[in-house]
Amino acid sequence: MNEIKNLTIRSTLDGFNKKEFSQEELRQEFLELIKKENKKLNAYLDIFDGPEAKVMSGVLKGVPCAIKDNILIEDTRCTAASKILGNYVSTYDATVIKKLKEAGAIFLGKTNLDEFAMGSSTENSAFGLTKNPHDLSRVPGGTSGGSAAAVAAGLTVFALGSDTGGSVRQPASFCGVVGLKPTYGRVSRRGLMATASSLDQVGTLTKNVYDSALVLGVISGRDHFDSTAVLKEVPDYTYEIDQSIKGLKIGVPKEYFAEGLNNRVKNVIQEAISKLGGLGAEVIEISLPHSEYALAAYYIIMSSEVSANLARYDGIKYGFSVSEKVKNLIDVYTRSRGVGLGEEVRRRIMLGTYALSAGYYEAYYRKAQQVRTLIKGDFDEAFKKVDVIVGPTAPTVAFKLGEKTSSPLSMYLEDVYTVAINLAGVPAISIPCGFIDKLPVGLQLIGKHFDEATILRVGHNFENN
Repeated sequence: MNEIKNLTIRSTLDGFNKKEFSQEELRQEFLELIKKENKKLNAYLDIFDGPEAKVMSGVLKGVPCAIKDNILIEDTRCTAASKILGNYVSTYDATVIKKLKEAGAIFLGKTNLDEFAMGSSTENSAFGLTKNPHDLSRVPGGTSGGSAAAVAAGLTVFALGSDTGGSVRQPASFCGVVGLKPTYGRVSRRGLMATASSLDQVGTLTKNVYDSALVLGVISGRDHFDSTAVLKEVPDYTYEIDQSIKGLKIGVPKEYFAEGLNNRVKNVIQEAISKLGGLGAEVIEISLPHSEYALAAYYIIMSSEVSANLARYDGIKYGFSVSEKVKNLIDVYTRSRGVGLGEEVRRRIMLGTYALSAGYYEAYYRKAQQVRTLIKGDFDEAFKKVDVIVGPTAPTVAFKLGEKTSSPLSMYLEDVYTVAINLAGVPAISIPCGFIDKLPVGLQLIGKHFDEATILRVGHNFENN
């Protein structure tokens, strides 16, 4: 069992079939490993070390996984890494959890994140920051940093995260794992704590592209509890993953290689693009002319939706509440939220409330939505000429802990290549494509709406050649 850290879904299932280990033996091995190594990483917030799990059947029979702590699992704590939900226990399973249970997955625990999935470094958690397994002095990325760090450190076979503006892909890039954000509507959001409802999507963090394809097939599909989950047939994403990419047209946006991209990261990405050309793909320069406005539009839309969604955490219905020395109901609201919510969450609530307020709605929120339409139009136009768009996932490798915490703007710039994908609702995947000073670099592959199969095929070909 020395190779436990390197287990993929396929090799885990092989191990079960060959009777190299049982489901319970593997679960216990992982739990022991987590208890030993989590102290230095803080990837897990809660570990599920209860009684022996029953033997599971299904596509993922007995495969251990980790779940970001903003996705509900019935009868377990779900905090979104916030003090205001420190004692909240979920009363139902998220749809993705229900589907994983039906497929036979085993849950090892809940992973750390930036509070309410707001941040780019997993330093905004009320329960301590998470460290990058490649270098403990650096961030794992965010907001799904706990899930990415757990997969990279071999403390789980795969994990789920959520992606509002890059929160699966950017930590995947920083930690050297595969991070997939599906098309908006491909996967149900029921039971995912809402950050920005028009942007959020559950995604996967895995050790290779094949595993991403397998898990995506399990968690996708219509859900009558979620009107945004689209009624579309879910293909077998593993079926054509081995097919050649010869003749595929790959678009490289010139805007993604402008000022702001670290030169060494740029070189690694260009080498990766050359490799795709060498595999028979036709590489074409394209333009996404409204890219420069994506970050500004994203933060207005995202903060506006945050201010509405987080109004429910009021110290009354559930979670943390301040009741001492309060004179009236307003005192309960303001003091509970003031103490229970962290600085970054309060900042975004204030930004969003301002953008939606009378006199500013037209200038900010409405304008941002108009820009969003233009950005989606850019992708629609580009995909008339190409099958896949490629570029960097992040402008840098993992930065030092504390390096950007005093400057929100420099932290927000880490999302410059990922937010447009959420605004347009298209799928994207980050795959490891090289190292700089032993720190991983991620290549981002962006696909057409509901065409995850093509980006998975391109990623699989890149990974295996």
